[in-house]
Amino acid sequence: MADDDPLGARVGRASTRGAQLAFDDLGVPLEEASFVVVDLETTGGRPAPNSIADIGAVRVRGGETLGEFATLVDPGEPIPAFITALTGITTAMALSAPRIGEVLPSFMEFLGPGPDTVLVAHNAAFDVGHLRAACAGLGMAWPKVRVLDTVKLARRVFTRDEAPNVKLSTLARVCRATVSPTHRALDDARATVDVLHAMLARLGPLGVTHLEDLASAADPVPARRRGKAHLAEGLPHSPGVYRFIGPAGDVLYVGTSANVHRRVRQYFTAAETRRRIAEMVDLAVRVEAKPTATVLEAGVLELRDIARLDPPYNRRSRRPDRLPWLVLTEEAHPRLSITRAVPLDRVADALGPFPSQAQARKAARLVADDCRLRTCTARLPAIPRARARACHLCELGRCSAPCVDAEGARRAPQEAAAILAGACDGLWKRQTARLAALAELERFEQAGAQRDRLGAVLAAQRRKERLLPLLLSREIVAARREGSGWQIAAIRYGRLAGTARAQAHPLGAAEALLAVAEAVGRPRLAGGAAHPEETELLASWLWSRDTRLIAVSGEVPVALPRRSAARFRVPGPQCGGEAACQADGGT
Repeated sequence: MADDDPLGARVGRASTRGAQLAFDDLGVPLEEASFVVVDLETTGGRPAPNSIADIGAVRVRGGETLGEFATLVDPGEPIPAFITALTGITTAMALSAPRIGEVLPSFMEFLGPGPDTVLVAHNAAFDVGHLRAACAGLGMAWPKVRVLDTVKLARRVFTRDEAPNVKLSTLARVCRATVSPTHRALDDARATVDVLHAMLARLGPLGVTHLEDLASAADPVPARRRGKAHLAEGLPHSPGVYRFIGPAGDVLYVGTSANVHRRVRQYFTAAETRRRIAEMVDLAVRVEAKPTATVLEAGVLELRDIARLDPPYNRRSRRPDRLPWLVLTEEAHPRLSITRAVPLDRVADALGPFPSQAQARKAARLVADDCRLRTCTARLPAIPRARARACHLCELGRCSAPCVDAEGARRAPQEAAAILAGACDGLWKRQTARLAALAELERFEQAGAQRDRLGAVLAAQRRKERLLPLLLSREIVAARREGSGWQIAAIRYGRLAGTARAQAHPLGAAEALLAVAEAVGRPRLAGGAAHPEETELLASWLWSRDTRLIAVSGEVPVALPRRSAARFRVPGPQCGGEAACQADGGT
């Protein structure tokens, strides 16, 4: 958006997918909104600083007229004959009228600011275009105001049988307006008010009762789906988790919001553009909700519900307990292994968790190549057999060949272990140099694959650095400023043990929280107390700027390492060469 918040522009486009209203930013009931309905008559040309000849506007709220604004405007030039024939405005009438420089400030004052004000026009692009041009000519800033186009809205509200076209005169007749359009600004604005009220009356039973509903009311949404807006009735206007329930009582979808009622309402409008979710809404017969003390608690409960219930329409987080890690095997000549079970005592020496098996394989490939670590799965003896022969990877320089040279191959697993533990500086230098060489040779496809592998390693290392303090801490108590109060959380071994809110100083509330918080024992496996996604959600909350630590009892400090992998920036897809790879803070 440029200078305004064009509600009507969104309604007036073929699709609103590119710019939807924020779910938790709006929530003005239509009966509390101020609609300023405007109409202009112009000299007939394109928008220009002096093209307006007549302004009429009506301010309404809750069906009641609060005020009117009407004046002729001297455009500073003769009124064209065809405009006179259409509107009845003559040059003589315009000569006695004020200039736009006198009129526009008064109109802007009548329009007024405010998040509950909507500028309404029939074919809004025309009227708003001329008003903006007039503002630009006078050096006035165009106000931040929502705009609603009744032409676009009418195309969705009325059928062709009811209204063969969307001309104002036609709609005024269909809606039985008390004022007929006359091509004079105030009359046409009054007629548009009646048309607007008639359309809002039709949209109300379909769930269009707030400004955020109106923002997408012009989009094609089946009446059956809009008619399900009543499912949001009675849901809390506070943080919580909601579940869409199917005909058989099964949970179809789980979600969370800072305002459950407002978020659920969005599913029954065109603000919801996901095809699968639209299908889910059509199937749902009711919505259940559980309010929570904080948004953080709601987010955690959502993850737990999705993992436990496995709802068919949730794609994210359905298998959060199956995230892979990269470890070294425990044998005479270790190799890399992808596992989903890492003992908590060994988590500092593992790399992960990875978002997918594919990312783990990319990281394993890079680390093995970089360290010349063996990739064969054979169990090798500590001392090579006399007749053992190395494979082709040794000849290519990609394997240290412990099958034939045990002593010479000891360095490879040591280097790999250091990388898994977080020492990525050497890896970074070697791989960025290799990327530069590949780019110089114009082997861009190979460079891209290598870049992706490097990115997989560094992303996993950054994730581990954020999660490790939580996984190894018996208890972390922290508070985050929220409005005039505090949001308090108790975290134990990466699991949310409890949350609370406090209006005053958080220490007293934190002590009370610990007395009732969930008891969490030290798990045997990393992530054994909570799914990695829950721990990551808690880490994001904990590392945020507004969060303050109250108490920590853990095996490692709640801090990022000084030589963190976050220093490194992997080049983008279109980049090649060492110049594109940056290391913040030096190496």
